[in-house]
Amino acid sequence: MSGPECCSNPPSLNPTSVVGHVEEVSGFKAYVTGSAYSNQAVLLVSDVYGYEAANLRKLADKVTAARFYVVIPDFFHGDPYDPQNAERPLPVWIKDHGPDKGFEDAKRILESLKSKGILTVGAAGFCWGAKVVVELSKLGLIQAAVLLHPTFVTVDDIKRVKIFPKVSHGWTVRYKVEDEFVVKSAEEAHKDAIEWFSKYLKSWNRVLSSL
Repeated sequence: MSGPECCSNPPSLNPTSVVGHVEEVSGFKAYVTGSAYSNQAVLLVSDVYGYEAANLRKLADKVTAARFYVVIPDFFHGDPYDPQNAERPLPVWIKDHGPDKGFEDAKRILESLKSKGILTVGAAGFCWGAKVVVELSKLGLIQAAVLLHPTFVTVDDIKRVKIFPKVSHGWTVRYKVEDEFVVKSAEEAHKDAIEWFSKYLKSWNRVLSSL
């Protein structure tokens, strides 16, 4: 399940957040935000445009309000997809940055988080990142998963998902602030994701804390 719409409407890569900061996590540059003393974390796995997307970082800052430590790794090592680069169209770019590689990289991030005392981890994947999150969930490496406008997934991966009509692919992190309808839809999706993490991560946290 993928198509040209996966690369449409590129996001702004001019992050302006002053809440979090960039640091190295398990060999990856990562945008991190929230209390380092939290034992609950949320991993945000970007679409092909990478971890510098302004709206993605704004979402990370929003998730911290629910008392989660949030990490957005740069799984592309400074090489996000560039639609203006005719020499590296998506089929060429993806050979260097397949979701299978992202999955292996994400396991390293999870190991780093667990080594710092994190008990429970949720993950949200956007487009490209959704397949990474699916695979993490299948192996039980995370306690809660959210997929937003996923690609490279199968029908079985996305059974019983909530549908948002009249929005373009990528709307939750590629919206234009002047488009009130899309912004409202994005905010609803963000709220759903945070509530999902709050419900399941905190439930698992209570269980694991009692062991």
